[in-house]
Amino acid sequence: MVAKLHDDEVDIDAHLVARLLAEQFPQWAGAPIEVVAASGTDNVTFRVGAELAVRLPRTVGTQGQVEKDLTWLPRLAPHLPRAVPEPLALGEPSADYPFTWGVYRWLEGEPFRLDRLADPSATARDLAEFIRCLQTVDTTDAPVPPDDPFSRGTPLKPRDAMFREALDQLRDEFDVELVLAAWEASLAADTYDGPARWVHGDLMAGNLLVANGNLSAVIDFGTAWAADPAADVLPAWWLFEGDARQAFREALDVDPTTWARARGWALSLSMIAIPYYRTRRPGPVDKTHPFITDLLNDFKADH
Repeated sequence: MVAKLHDDEVDIDAHLVARLLAEQFPQWAGAPIEVVAASGTDNVTFRVGAELAVRLPRTVGTQGQVEKDLTWLPRLAPHLPRAVPEPLALGEPSADYPFTWGVYRWLEGEPFRLDRLADPSATARDLAEFIRCLQTVDTTDAPVPPDDPFSRGTPLKPRDAMFREALDQLRDEFDVELVLAAWEASLAADTYDGPARWVHGDLMAGNLLVANGNLSAVIDFGTAWAADPAADVLPAWWLFEGDARQAFREALDVDPTTWARARGWALSLSMIAIPYYRTRRPGPVDKTHPFITDLLNDFKADH
């Protein structure tokens, strides 16, 4: 059974995938099935044979991505300079599993790791080019962020109470004054009034594939919609450091206000996640928080 990350998560394992395929897509049944260790927090992904992937939502709140992918990825893909998922079929709910699910073409590559890149600054520029191309796609009838404080590309203010509550739980692990200074600087920059642009919204390491040391594909478009383009500046901290971070910022031509807004999103996502996942991913507790330390050092350098 795949380990659960959420209180309302359903049971998912390879045997379930085998039954679903046999019942609904017998042409793909019988191939070896293996869970992908880098599955995300919304979906569990299985590799099926050499050419297919099956993705199953973990909870009722994360269903619907396959339908969205089938509608929008064929329209976005021709405009993008790297591979993106190719949805092949929509699976229906069954007696064993209550949600729709998807069959996709398997994309080769390993999850992003900075130390495995041939040239981190070149990869930063490649990702910036992908983001720029995505932002140029027509947003007519595009999906928009749901009314949820976790929706990427939306204002930061609705996250303020959750952020402060998480920081209060973690005050023994952080310089509270510095964290609040960085957060309040981002809130002050929370003023985007430009046109909504297509954003991916979740450009984290697990959603970027690397082959031969170079960016090869961008996956998981569950949070792709028309929104504040600051949502796709977050990889500056999630993925890069030093010269590569600067190369990413310059290639995207990010203004200081957008940079501050994006930094607030990166900070708040991490801060709110720490107490949540500590109770759901048992293991040694790391109180050094290198990612947040790096982000706060970046804030200090700007101020």
